[in-house]
Amino acid sequence: MANNPGAKKRIRQNAVRRLRNRYRMSTTRTFIKRVRSAEKKSDAEALLPKTYSMVDKCVKSNLWHKNRAARIKSSLAKHVASLEG
Repeated sequence: MANNPGAKKRIRQNAVRRLRNRYRMSTTRTFIKRVRSAEKKSDAEALLPKTYSMVDKCVKSNLWHKNRAARIKSSLAKHVASLEG
């Protein structure tokens, strides 16, 4: 267990960051699922910019690798383009 003030502070910071990262990851995955399960093309297109933004924020905070984000964004764009009406 932590024995000095700096180590105790680091534990507190890590706990806050872990919760923030969990929220960001979970929310991003939910938005990706919403885009993929959208019935209409217009609904999916409306969700796409917000989803892109969330994916980019995951990269910015080093939760995901930039290539993974690019792959996800590309597959979402292809999926939305394939939807009808």
